[in-house]
Amino acid sequence: MQLKKIAISLFIIGVIVIFPHYSFLPLPFLYTIPIVGLIWLALKSNAENFTNIYFSFKKITFHSFFIGSLAGILLFLFTTHIFFPLLGKFVDLPEVNLEDFATIKNNTPMYIFMVIMGWVIGGLYEELVFHGYIFSTIEKMFATPKATLMSFIITNIIFGLYHIQLGAIGVLNALIAGSVYHALMLYFKRNMWYAIFCHAAFDTIALTYIYAGYQ
Repeated sequence: MQLKKIAISLFIIGVIVIFPHYSFLPLPFLYTIPIVGLIWLALKSNAENFTNIYFSFKKITFHSFFIGSLAGILLFLFTTHIFFPLLGKFVDLPEVNLEDFATIKNNTPMYIFMVIMGWVIGGLYEELVFHGYIFSTIEKMFATPKATLMSFIITNIIFGLYHIQLGAIGVLNALIAGSVYHALMLYFKRNMWYAIFCHAAFDTIALTYIYAGYQ
């Protein structure tokens, strides 16, 4: 990739990661519209479209829904009831910052709204942005046989840090979960729907735990 294209791509990635945290737009999740628009323009400038970052409605299958959702459920149970409790025996774990989700506790309408957003924003948007655009863009920057692995690592570190508002444990949780979403997509021949359904299922259970007062 040419140096100029690399610089532009890095700038776009920076905007994608930073803008949602400092956009101050009047409605929640409104930041997704300009970000998706920016990605569309970036793809169009390279004579590409969303299929080049592994997103296509034609790839939705029952198998992707079933396997993705099942993986999301198992992943949540593993991180919540095995990994972090075990890690807590060796180190003092800080509390996860869940202030952004406090309004859904025992609030059914807000819970339903956040679950829908969990599928649209957590599942669809974040997978499209991170494990689609950012991953494929970084992968093109490395002209080595290990380009996929290097891009995988960098992308999921970025994905983890993107959740910095949740605190250190939230970042670690996002790093682990994001790596699983991403690995699932790659395993199934870069079909993003496996990652989307896995991510959405994970977020749904997490929100349900908060709603019910378990977190």
